[in-house]
Amino acid sequence: MVGSEAVPFAKTGGLADVLGALPKALARLGHAVDLVIPRYRGIDVGQPSTSIRVALGGQVDDAHISATESDGLRTIFVGHSTYFDREYLYGAAERDYPDNPERFAFFCQASLDWAASTGLQYDVVHAHDWQAGLVPVLLNRAATTQSARRTPTVFTIHNLAYQGIFDASWLPRLGLGWDLMRTDAMEYWGRISYLKAGIVFSDLVTTVSPTYAEEIQTPELGFGFDGILRQKSSALVGILNGIDYDQWDPDSDLNLPEPYNASKLRGKSAAKRTLLETYGLPAKAKDRSRPLIGMISRMVDQKGFDLIAALADELPKLGAGFVVLGTGDRRYEDLWRDQAAKHPAVIGARIGFDEQLAHLIEGGSDIFLMPSRFEPCGLNQMYSLRYGTIPVVRATGGLNDTVRDVDPETCRGTGFRFVEYTPEALLAAVRRALAAYGNRPLWRRIQKAGMRQDFSWDASAQQYVEVYERAAGRGQLEEITNGIRKGQDVH
Repeated sequence: MVGSEAVPFAKTGGLADVLGALPKALARLGHAVDLVIPRYRGIDVGQPSTSIRVALGGQVDDAHISATESDGLRTIFVGHSTYFDREYLYGAAERDYPDNPERFAFFCQASLDWAASTGLQYDVVHAHDWQAGLVPVLLNRAATTQSARRTPTVFTIHNLAYQGIFDASWLPRLGLGWDLMRTDAMEYWGRISYLKAGIVFSDLVTTVSPTYAEEIQTPELGFGFDGILRQKSSALVGILNGIDYDQWDPDSDLNLPEPYNASKLRGKSAAKRTLLETYGLPAKAKDRSRPLIGMISRMVDQKGFDLIAALADELPKLGAGFVVLGTGDRRYEDLWRDQAAKHPAVIGARIGFDEQLAHLIEGGSDIFLMPSRFEPCGLNQMYSLRYGTIPVVRATGGLNDTVRDVDPETCRGTGFRFVEYTPEALLAAVRRALAAYGNRPLWRRIQKAGMRQDFSWDASAQQYVEVYERAAGRGQLEEITNGIRKGQDVH
């Protein structure tokens, strides 16, 4: 497995959570997994055990390899002081590092060179997001030039909005031929895309929820790649991300004042009181009886903050409190700061990120708000369900796959969804949730239904195993076909 970040070593987003959990779940199923990531500044795993020579275009350089092993998983770190000993993973001050094409081409090549040096025969190589998009290209090229067995490849899109698009002049500098400047290869509107490379040259493509796999084949959410993905549709699979219940379970979460579960919810009230006090909001009994809406999010348009901005005057009038945690666009950070200053008894805002506080928000809120324009998978709605915090979400991507809308006739469901991406639709969904909160037996039923959902990684990992077996089968078929074409004896 090749990816650019993994918990607990390096994280900027959900990719790190997946690569921190999926390999371990595969190991629990009895599979041997090696995960390769860059060794960024601050990753403390001891001195490198070996160095390997990596050729990148006309440049030959050393990659310093370190390794650690736990829970049946071996993690390999590719070290290079110039490329990876930096303050940030991908860029600073909202600008990507200009040499990212070179940094991650080196990482991809070093990952494959290390794998070759082990002498192991890997069944599948699984690459993640644009940073590892060259892996299938390099494997194909190696098999063609060396008449070697081509290892089957799986490529996962975690967020199609990040496409690794660079100037085409990088191709010869990285030792890649101009023949890749084709529409059925890496070319994308006169430039090159590492994400497109991963999609086109891999055997199978996965993404992080079934609904998102359908959405990215449409012009609305395909970000210019919908045609490519429709061509690949027979090899495209949506597998819902799991969550790590070792870290996210209110019955054992040390970030909460008291444990609780679906059968004994008293500890949730204690979490709500602590959360209100942490944000400096009134926390007397009458204040705690008011519904509390939580948000933990990047403050950007994708996450629905343009809808929230349009409702800025309405939200304080709903009879609910709000607690918000996150960073993002300055205008949205300022919006929540201003709202908290104007309504100090109703709205609390923290600009930044705090893992302990994130757990407390999940535990202490009554409602969790995720009005995303698009959401490949989403994790917080699954955390919320586990913590008895009812999600209000837009019916998109993984939100649509994990939250069952409360049926007004049967009153069964796990949360409240809205379809149209408008302020009015969002406001109507919030009001439906607040009305349900006033009906305590109904609210308890929705809470308990959500808390009993199982979004552990074990089921998702088994689906990945099926994808790997399918990819390996395609690879064997290709070997047989090529052997017949060459007139070889194939057994």
